Amino acid sequence: MKDPRFTELARLLVRHSIRVNPGEKVLIEAFDIPTDFVVEMIRQIEQAGGMPLVSTYSPPILRALLQSASEEQMRFIGQIELQRMQGVQGYIGVRGSSNISEMSDVPTEKMQLYERLWLKPVHSEQRVKKTKWVVLRWPTPSMAQSAGMSTEAFEDFYFRVCAGVDYAKMAQAMKPLVDLMNRTDRVRIKGPGTDLSFSIKGIGAIPCVGERNIPDGECFSCPVKTSVEGTIRFSTETLYQGTVFSGIELSFEKGRIVSARASSEPQTQKLNEILDADEGARYIGEFSLGFNPHITRPMRDILFDEKIAGSFHFTPGQAYEQADNGNRSQIHWDMVNIQTPEFGGGEIWFDDQLIRKDGLFVTPELEGLNPDQLGQ
Repeated sequence: MKDPRFTELARLLVRHSIRVNPGEKVLIEAFDIPTDFVVEMIRQIEQAGGMPLVSTYSPPILRALLQSASEEQMRFIGQIELQRMQGVQGYIGVRGSSNISEMSDVPTEKMQLYERLWLKPVHSEQRVKKTKWVVLRWPTPSMAQSAGMSTEAFEDFYFRVCAGVDYAKMAQAMKPLVDLMNRTDRVRIKGPGTDLSFSIKGIGAIPCVGERNIPDGECFSCPVKTSVEGTIRFSTETLYQGTVFSGIELSFEKGRIVSARASSEPQTQKLNEILDADEGARYIGEFSLGFNPHITRPMRDILFDEKIAGSFHFTPGQAYEQADNGNRSQIHWDMVNIQTPEFGGGEIWFDDQLIRKDGLFVTPELEGLNPDQLGQ
């Protein structure tokens, strides 16, 4: 029997997230997800008048490919993938994995080939900038384990936070924040081990309400490239290139990361290897506030963690075209800091006005973004 939650989620992706129009070609990339959900996405695209294309992937197979890849091979694959992406108008990427650390033993230089010759031209430059797209994870036992939940309870949580959010209400509540960020020059963030300042003047703010990521619930901007000063200590673990990092501390001078440490020497070494991938990797490409009311703690999955209520993320690497400071990199690493009391608290100030304290918005016009309002 078909799970009705599959239909609800597939319809959200097709009708709300990428708004498929008649005649549009839509590429589905499915990474270890149930066949029934892929079938349901195909049917929803067809019902909207679109033309579905499907590619299926397996993380262990991708790992083996990357481990053996030469530069010529990665360039050739990237050219093929780019041509296909150029031929579609929409993209839905759904990723499942039984092992979040599947790529942890792929050598750094191989991952850099993959990012430079495949991910960057195909996804960062073509898909993100020139198609309608949405990406999401699929609930798996490994995700449930990372979240500290049973598989059944996690699945219920997953469909609630992905398809059970009133995105229209969220969009309305977000308007005052967008207006405020568009007017703001100086941002200051304080918290345990953190005293950071930067400018977002002239960059603009982009509301996110289920049209690119599912689940959603964030508003992002970007620091003026050379304006970041100070130090930040991240209160949550972060997973990148198959490795879990904890206790990351970054120090900035004139926008550049001049010191980067993690909780262990091997983590610190790999952290700096990633940040040395190119010049842009040591500058920040995104600053965003998260407020999905149903996501309250980290689970080592960035599409969830970056939306945690009371969090913000600060991103070394590539800037988005919609809120652009000119930084270019093959890296885009969303690092999340939760400022609720459970994680040490903290403050965010816009032009000397306190706008959020200990994870809750404190000005009347922004209180509609707090969990007690959005979660109703």
